[in-house]
Amino acid sequence: MLSASLSGLGLGLSLIVAIGAQNLFVLRQGIRREHVVLVATICALSDAVLIVAGVTGLGLLVEGLPWLVPVVRWAGAAFLLAYGLLAARRAWRPSGQALDAHAATERPAPARRTTVVLTCLALTWLNPHVYLDTVFLLGSIAATHGDDRVWFAAGAVTASALWFFALAFGARLLGRVLATPRAWRVLDGFVAVVMILLAVSLVWP
Repeated sequence: MLSASLSGLGLGLSLIVAIGAQNLFVLRQGIRREHVVLVATICALSDAVLIVAGVTGLGLLVEGLPWLVPVVRWAGAAFLLAYGLLAARRAWRPSGQALDAHAATERPAPARRTTVVLTCLALTWLNPHVYLDTVFLLGSIAATHGDDRVWFAAGAVTASALWFFALAFGARLLGRVLATPRAWRVLDGFVAVVMILLAVSLVWP
């Protein structure tokens, strides 16, 4: 139970902290201090719905098709390896991405709540990667934990909530830390190492 929860927590954090439009939006909203709780809640709840859908749906499928477990295990490992290699590539050959905390706060008027909500929902639900990460990847790996997959899901949901609220409320500090391309390289390097290690752990005897 504890092992499954920690596995879900670790994998959830590794997937969520990867650089993306959603995280940058949450970060910028935090820097501007605009609708911070609302944005973090939308992102966390959306992830929770997708994770539960993936875990329950794929879990029921695996119960009826036991041979699917090793297939899912290798597919998940391949996906994690590819994800890790892409992060490693970004760390090795950065695009120069950085967060300009000063520019993010220059907007003269706060954004309307409706605009912020619609933008947040679009970045979450219209992003194909979120379905690969939460429904397919987390759902498939949760299936390998058998009856403990609910605890794996709980760990992943907890990771999502912790990350988005920490990112939103810690944005002022992170805005300064992530103001250079080098900082993003370090973050991508961390993501790459964790992903590759998780991929190996899935297929290691």
